[in-house]
Amino acid sequence: MQSKAFSLALVAFSALAGCGNSNSGANSGSGGSTGSGGTTGSGGSTGSGGTTGGAGGSASGGTTGGAGGRSTGGAGGGGAGAGGAAGRGGTGGTAGATGNGGSLVDGGVTVDCTATLPSGGTTYMGNNVNGMADGLNYGIWSNSTNGGSITVFSNAHAFSASWNNSMDFLAHVGLDFFNASKPYTAYGTIQAEFSEIKSGSPGSFSSIGIYGWMHSPCIEWYINEDSYSTFVPKGSITAIVDGEMYYLSTSQTNGTGGANDCESGHTGAWTNITATRATHRTCGTVTVSDHFASWAAQGWTLGALVSVHINVEVGGGMGTIDFPVANVTTSSK
Repeated sequence: MQSKAFSLALVAFSALAGCGNSNSGANSGSGGSTGSGGTTGSGGSTGSGGTTGGAGGSASGGTTGGAGGRSTGGAGGGGAGAGGAAGRGGTGGTAGATGNGGSLVDGGVTVDCTATLPSGGTTYMGNNVNGMADGLNYGIWSNSTNGGSITVFSNAHAFSASWNNSMDFLAHVGLDFFNASKPYTAYGTIQAEFSEIKSGSPGSFSSIGIYGWMHSPCIEWYINEDSYSTFVPKGSITAIVDGEMYYLSTSQTNGTGGANDCESGHTGAWTNITATRATHRTCGTVTVSDHFASWAAQGWTLGALVSVHINVEVGGGMGTIDFPVANVTTSSK
């Protein structure tokens, strides 16, 4: 960008040439003297020259806008942001925004929502199976003799599960805290990252999300992120976690699960706490410790943390689900 400045001072000068007039000669008189000549006027002073105007400074060019930051959100590669136009008079252009990327940045953790299940893996079948793979605990449980299966991987935080008329069937990967003596606050920030692809049918009910237990008091808890059918959020209490609304409910329940998962010596009913997301999602990060804090804020007594699992639970039917991403982390041990 150029700017021009030009000034010109025009100097005029005048010469003031004085003209003296000679007195006319005196008439001859006798003895008359001749008049002296008139005085010549002094010349006018020459005017000083005008100062030449300084050249105008060029305005600095605008800063080209940098490419926009990656937006959070769904699949599909984002395009590069358009560069900013050069500003007039030195003002920089605004950088263009980049489109949605194929990964979801949620809670400071990047989850690849386009990931596919790794090849290979080891498959286990039954109605009560537990083990460890790649640093995470896995398991399946069913109150049916049909049970189901789970496939886990030695080099990836991922799993798949299948069932066939298994009545109440659960499959999970996550963390078990075997000493079961610490409150959730002892583990710092607890996060779960997941991505899932489902098919088939879930029978009479389904829950996909984060699941676990606490002891003293015995609590079975759910954070429902997705299901095979339409969500029906329960409860009039709400909380905002990870920027999304969840409906909260608590109740007393009983059955065969408590006999297996409550603390030693516990008998009878146990507490159920459920947080159901207002809208479905199949991929993302769940800040589990923030959910626990939202429950404590309701005045609900929480026990020592026993487990945090990426989980699927169905009530029969026949289906499969893949979790190409299934990971649980804590910031403190």
